[in-house]
Amino acid sequence: MKKTTPMPHDALFKQFLTHPETAKDLLDIHLPAELREICDLTTLKLESGSFIEENLRPYYSDVLYSLKTSHGEGYVYALIEHQSRPDKHMAFRLMRYAIAAMQQHLEAGHEHLPLVIPLQFYHGKVSPYPYKMNWLKGFANPDKAKALYTQDFPLVDVTVISDDEIMQHRRIALLELVQKHARHRDIMDFLEPLVTLLLTDYTTDKQVQSLMSYLLQVGETSNLEALITSLVSSVPKHEETLMTIAEQLRQQGEQRGRQEGRQEGIQLGEEKGRQEALKEMARKMLLNGLDQQTIMDVTGLNTDELAQLSH
Repeated sequence: MKKTTPMPHDALFKQFLTHPETAKDLLDIHLPAELREICDLTTLKLESGSFIEENLRPYYSDVLYSLKTSHGEGYVYALIEHQSRPDKHMAFRLMRYAIAAMQQHLEAGHEHLPLVIPLQFYHGKVSPYPYKMNWLKGFANPDKAKALYTQDFPLVDVTVISDDEIMQHRRIALLELVQKHARHRDIMDFLEPLVTLLLTDYTTDKQVQSLMSYLLQVGETSNLEALITSLVSSVPKHEETLMTIAEQLRQQGEQRGRQEGRQEGIQLGEEKGRQEALKEMARKMLLNGLDQQTIMDVTGLNTDELAQLSH
């Protein structure tokens, strides 16, 4: 996408609007009364515009001010954007900027979302500005969009859905059941419904592979071998996939055993080398005529070990 930056407009706009007293007058004069009422313009503070995506920054000339609310502690942001040409989706773009400013506010450590008031400063040739400034009007069905974005979003909370209800959820039931219980119960405790769902025609081999990988990484079970054996015998449809996983587990176990064996061998070798070094030290001490008690104190060897060195 190529778009030239309106540099003269941009430079002039920023020169004026990054001056807090000038911005204060703009907001005082042009904000709607109900919004002006909540703004304490004496607390106006210029903020960084770095919340705009890097690849979009050359095209836009946002100016962001923070200010306290006139109704007590809190934050209101005034996002001021100038436009020399009409943009059909300008309201949506301002909404994106507003949400980005909210994100920046949260990342600064604040608990609550701030109010962000987007304000469009337009000075184009087409007059008056031809497009709606309500971002919801950009939808084909604004009423449906308003209903969606001004109420609670849908929530699937599997922690409060009964297992019996989950079992009726067709292709999504297996995911819901596993993610409800895997971290809180031994997998063997819900093996029966797990098998029931695996016996349906709803689950692909790749999903079974992902499922087993998840259970092995996140799930709890007192007997992993019994779990795999039970699934292999109970779910013939996915027997090959489950057997492959069982073989991979066996190979991983053997590999871990070899690694542990090598580590144990290294530790034994290091201990043996240390003992040989102590014995050599004790032998030289004996040759130099040191008394046995001193040698034992220094090397940690006992009487029998010193006697063997004397022979």
